[in-house]
Amino acid sequence: MHLLNIGFLLLLLLAAAWSDIRTRRIPNILVFPGAIAGVLWHVLLPQEMGGLGFLGSLAGGGTGLALLLPLYMLRVMGAGDVKLMAMVGAFLGARETVGALLCVLLAGGVLALIAALCEGKLRVLWRNLNVMLLGTLAGGTMTGLFVSGKAGEGIGGDAAESAGALPYGVAIAAGTTVYLAMTRWN
Repeated sequence: MHLLNIGFLLLLLLAAAWSDIRTRRIPNILVFPGAIAGVLWHVLLPQEMGGLGFLGSLAGGGTGLALLLPLYMLRVMGAGDVKLMAMVGAFLGARETVGALLCVLLAGGVLALIAALCEGKLRVLWRNLNVMLLGTLAGGTMTGLFVSGKAGEGIGGDAAESAGALPYGVAIAAGTTVYLAMTRWN
């Protein structure tokens, strides 16, 4: 990926993270033009210089969308987060989007730990994690464990205390940045 392309993506991610921290929303006015810019970049850039072409860039956007869409459907993640990861995919392509997503998920875990620690909810987070893991190992379903906007109102009707909501745009920005640093400047 070209340095100019990386710089532009990082600026978009910084703006998305800042917006998510301030308003708990990632605006479409940032994500959609960003995704179009990612696709156009790869259409205009020759393959010899790292261009993926139209279909390669589109496949990356689709990968980012497809990988986070189930979390949105379970109400674990917001729609803006899913669209932001699709935008990242348009810049990175399908294969690199998967790698970046692994770093994003790790960054989200670290962010969740830090937020729970700062808010004094580390025990709640640990208890919820144990229940999810035990439920999964026992062949159960995890859908009742995710909490919607009101405390104790889960998808499946099971009461669970929320450990809090995170501005996941920060995790997407941090994880993608770490991925790019690991793969470009090692």
